[in-house]
Amino acid sequence: MADVVIRRMTIDDVDAVAAIEAATFPMPWSRRSFEEEMTRNACARYLVAETEGKIVGFAGVWVVIDEGHITNIAVLREYRGRGIGRLLTGGLMQYAANLGVNYMTLEVRRSNEAAQNLYLSLGFIQVGVRKKYYEDNGEDALFMVCDHMPPVQEDFEEAETVHE
Repeated sequence: MADVVIRRMTIDDVDAVAAIEAATFPMPWSRRSFEEEMTRNACARYLVAETEGKIVGFAGVWVVIDEGHITNIAVLREYRGRGIGRLLTGGLMQYAANLGVNYMTLEVRRSNEAAQNLYLSLGFIQVGVRKKYYEDNGEDALFMVCDHMPPVQEDFEEAETVHE
């Protein structure tokens, strides 16, 4: 497989990301939701995984003060099992750490053992259960937290980040 590049999502990526979301989740976010995340939500940051000019995955986080809440992570089915989810999640954790995040949270379906194993391997621990969290089938979500963030990259800059 060609090299995978992890980069910041742009508004031009919304169609591809919405298509991945729709192919992955039973109750996907709409294209408009992603557009609003990119244009109106100052807390939202998204990364995409790209290979050979094709977006094959994405990951998002809401950064609120020192917390990062992972909103969604998805990789096209035909690209799963190649470490792209790990690259996206690790990249998201680095990005969040660079923005001052001290810990990250997420919900994951109780039945999604592959995702749970990925999160556990990255230092997340289960701290609770959200009963009947998923509307499509009433499945519980495991609530996971990670406070083992990567060190801040000293040369990190983001154009829209406020500097004092």
